[in-house]
Amino acid sequence: MRDPYFMRSRAAASKSVPLLTGLAMVLTGSLAQAQAPQPVPPPPVEVPPPARAMSISEALTYAHEHQPLIHAGMSRVAARMAEATIPSGQWLPTVAVTAQLYGMTTNNTTGTYLSTQFMDVPRIGGTTATSQSSANLTGYPATLVGAGLLQEVFDFGRIGAQRAAADALVTVEKHRADAARLEVDFGVEEAYFAVLAAKAIIVASDEAYNRSRVHRDMAKRGVDSGLRSPIELTRAEADLARFDVGRIKARGGLALAQAVLAAAIGSADAAIDTSGEAPLPSEMPTIAQAVQMVEARDPLLAQALTQLKAAEERTRAVGAELRPDLSLTATLTGRAGGAPPSGAGQTPAGNGWLPDVPNWDIGLVLSWPLFDGVVAARRDAARASEQIRRDEIDVAREQEVAHVREAYVAVGVARSALVALDNAVLAARANYDQADARFRAGIGNAVELADAEAVRTDAEIQRALGQFELAQARAAFGRAIAEGL
Repeated sequence: MRDPYFMRSRAAASKSVPLLTGLAMVLTGSLAQAQAPQPVPPPPVEVPPPARAMSISEALTYAHEHQPLIHAGMSRVAARMAEATIPSGQWLPTVAVTAQLYGMTTNNTTGTYLSTQFMDVPRIGGTTATSQSSANLTGYPATLVGAGLLQEVFDFGRIGAQRAAADALVTVEKHRADAARLEVDFGVEEAYFAVLAAKAIIVASDEAYNRSRVHRDMAKRGVDSGLRSPIELTRAEADLARFDVGRIKARGGLALAQAVLAAAIGSADAAIDTSGEAPLPSEMPTIAQAVQMVEARDPLLAQALTQLKAAEERTRAVGAELRPDLSLTATLTGRAGGAPPSGAGQTPAGNGWLPDVPNWDIGLVLSWPLFDGVVAARRDAARASEQIRRDEIDVAREQEVAHVREAYVAVGVARSALVALDNAVLAARANYDQADARFRAGIGNAVELADAEAVRTDAEIQRALGQFELAQARAAFGRAIAEGL
């Protein structure tokens, strides 16, 4: 039941996930692919600095004010609210004027005119009734000018039913806008945590590069003094170059993540940075509480429920078209016909070209469409569509509950994995410290040290990715239970 239109709000932020994974693969690649050292250092990456930095709350607030998806949702709600006022316009009077001029035969009628859509004109006057054999085919002019008013007096609930159906569509659109806002929030949070993860990867890559440079210098001194084999230096130079490539790519990944964050919040800036400490994941409700929360306030499920109500109100509004209608009609006219009247009266001055015969009328008109096959068929079709909405509610409820359970499990897995990743970092650092001590003492070699460095760097990067995955999973769970509403 998730609207593809709103899912597009996450598309940009999701690019950061494969980016971080790719960086991890680059930084922890196989040491067997080391090449000979190059004397020329690579040029620095030219990346413009971010225009500003934001906390997570500032980023969400900015997105609520500037994200086009949220603006589009608000505009759709405003449009639905304007449409909902249309039925109430039937209570306002309709005022119209008309002017008509004809030339025609006038068998059995004299002042001839057409009834307009906006005004009721009573027919008065007539000519002598004639048979087909004695019909007069002479043409006479007829003119009419007038002003009229129509006013609804009592609609027997028809307008109220139409307004209720329109109001139900407003509620549907509001829930759709809420769903869009939740998708935007999730996209912002995902992009924000991706920037934090990219920064952690930069820290790990810089530290790995600095340690590798120290080892390169130690290997160089050992080779220069004849205490180490030249292969120790070439291997150290290869590792240093590889970690330098990792540093460059990590900074490029951070720049890309900052650009994604800027797009997620709807900023015109090229990049947005994070500020302050990373927010800690909030406490989790139980799975039973989470299911209750999603059934109570998830906008997609609420949208399905209100769509059923809108369908029921539409069925009621269609059926109300067969109810009676009482209206007030009033007209003021001037008319004349050039044909001789059937009685003793005279033809008006101007022979029908001048509408100088005044008339007025006022009355109440009751109309009641006792049966209309088209309206009955529309009502039956609307009632049949209600069942579709009921089935969609069941589908939406099942999907949302399943989504909550999946998100809940994902958070638990990410938390457990993060604990294991922390332990892996501790073990990798201890292993590196031993390898470093052996290398400094001259009893370890470059291969042993490079392996320990690779294990440590990989563990630190995987922990940064694990922190991102936990934050992302917690944000997805918050979206699933509509935590932001």
